[in-house]
Amino acid sequence: MPSVRLKAGHVQPVWAGHPWVYAQAVDRVEGGATAGDEVSVVDPRGNLLGRGFYTPGSAIPVRLIVRDATTRLDAGFFRARVERAIGLRASLGLPSEQTNGLRLVHAEGDGLPGLIVDRYGDALAVQFGTRGMKQREALVHEALQAVVAPRSILDRTSVQMAKIEQFTPSSGVVRGDEVRALEFAERGLRFRIPLELGQKTGFYFDQRSLRARVEQLAHGRRVLDAYSFVGAFAIAAARGGAREVLAVDESALAVEVGAECAAMNGVADRVSFAKGDARRTLVDAKGTFDLVIADPPRLAPTRGAREQALVAYAKLAENACRATRPGGFLVLCSCSAAVDLTALTRALATGAVRANAEVTVLERWFQGADHPVPAAFGEGLYLKALIARVEAR
Repeated sequence: MPSVRLKAGHVQPVWAGHPWVYAQAVDRVEGGATAGDEVSVVDPRGNLLGRGFYTPGSAIPVRLIVRDATTRLDAGFFRARVERAIGLRASLGLPSEQTNGLRLVHAEGDGLPGLIVDRYGDALAVQFGTRGMKQREALVHEALQAVVAPRSILDRTSVQMAKIEQFTPSSGVVRGDEVRALEFAERGLRFRIPLELGQKTGFYFDQRSLRARVEQLAHGRRVLDAYSFVGAFAIAAARGGAREVLAVDESALAVEVGAECAAMNGVADRVSFAKGDARRTLVDAKGTFDLVIADPPRLAPTRGAREQALVAYAKLAENACRATRPGGFLVLCSCSAAVDLTALTRALATGAVRANAEVTVLERWFQGADHPVPAAFGEGLYLKALIARVEAR
C-alpha cells in the first residue's frame, strides 16, 4: 500500500485523533499513490497512524478512516459503519413519528469522511466530498440499500466540491424510484422541498434543536427570519404563537416553497414571505421586531476568508441589533468552521457597540446531535449560534 509520511512536528494532532492530514504536514508520498487510492499515513519513523483515501493537490490530501493496518475497506466495512451511524441516531430517538428528516451519516463524525447522507422520509440524499469516497460509491449505495432499504437514493453532490476533489459528480436519482421533491417531517411540521433547491442536500437539519428553541421564544412576539430559505424558523415561530412573522430570502423559489410549507402547516395567516435582500430588511426594520433570527449563508468558506468574514459578521450583528426592539431577542448564527464561538461572540459585541445597543448572551447553540463531532476534530464544530437579549445603551 502506498504511504504518506508526515514531517516531524506535524504528528501530534493526527496521533491524538484528528482525521485530517493537511498538505503542509506531508513530507513525502511513497509507493506511487494516485487519486482515490487507499494509503497509509505514517510518522517520520514509519509508525502507522491510520489509513484513508488520497487526493493529490488537495489542501487535505488524506482523511483518515481507520487507525489500524488490518481492517478491510470493503462492502462489509461500509455496511458496518452505516449500521453504527443508524444505531447512534436510534439511541437519540431518531427517526420518530414526529421527525423523519435527519442527518443519517455525518462524514468524519460517523467514521466515513467524504460522505454525507441525509434522510428525507423514505428517500436518502447522498453527497460525496472526496474522490476516494466517490470511487467507492457502489459500496456506499449497496450499504445504504441493505441497511436502510430506502425507496430512492439521490445524489446531491456539490459541483464545486467535485471540482476541487477532481471527480465528475452524479445528480438526481441513482437508485430506486423517481423523486420530484423531498418530503419529510420535523417535530411534526411538514416540508416539501423541490429538487431545484440545491442548498446542502435540500434542507438544514443541523438547526433542528435551535428551531425548537425559537418556537418556545416566539409566543406573542413579532419575528423576523432573515436569510430564511424555506422559512423553517419562521414556521416554527408561527406554531409557537408568534403574533406576526416575516421571512426574507433572496431566492424567489425558496420564498415560494416556504409559503407553500407554511400553508401545509396551517400557519400561512401569520407568516409573510418576501423575496429580497435580508441585509436591507434588517437596516429598514429600525427596532420593530421582538425576535430576530440572522442565519446567513457561510461567510468564511476557507480559513483565508476568516478576517473578511468577521467584518461581515460584525456588520450583520450591528444591523440585527438595530432591527431588534429594546428588550427583544437576537439569534445570530454562523455555519463557518473558520469562525469559532469566541470570534462570533466578539463580532456580536462589536456590532452592538456600533448600534448603540447592549447585548447579553443568554444561550449558545451548536449543530444537532445527528451531526456528531470527534473530540479531536475542532473543525467539525462548524455551526454556532448565540441567543442574546438586546437593550438600548
